[in-house]
Amino acid sequence: MNLVTIWLIVFVACIVVEIITMGLTTIWFAGGALFAAVSAALGAPLWLQIALLAVVSLALLFFTRPIAVKYFNKDRVKTNVESLVGKQAIVISEIDNLQGIGQVTVGGREWSARTTVDGIKLPVGSVVMIRAISGVKLMVEKKSI
Repeated sequence: MNLVTIWLIVFVACIVVEIITMGLTTIWFAGGALFAAVSAALGAPLWLQIALLAVVSLALLFFTRPIAVKYFNKDRVKTNVESLVGKQAIVISEIDNLQGIGQVTVGGREWSARTTVDGIKLPVGSVVMIRAISGVKLMVEKKSI
């Protein structure tokens, strides 16, 4: 079995895995395998074929994946928790990362909260913006006026 055939088998295997999983993970390596197959057909040495596989796969992964993820996930509905990011909340129990305490209310529900920056205490009544979610805690920062 020659190297062109092997690279084409890798290419097809990556495509099949991508079709089965739809995870946008192996499609980038399929592109690298295709470049390796073409280089093998042109008589390139094995080290160059492997280098092309790695370089092209990583380039596709880093430069096109963010665009593909954005395109394929545009109709995805955010879950309950994900929809909180970017919303305002009100501090109902002082937030202090050092002591590991703090709660906010948002949408009529209470959540444990921590500040995005250590060393900042937020008093009761402060209006905060939800920046992220870490486990079951909302990561917040004081809303700037």
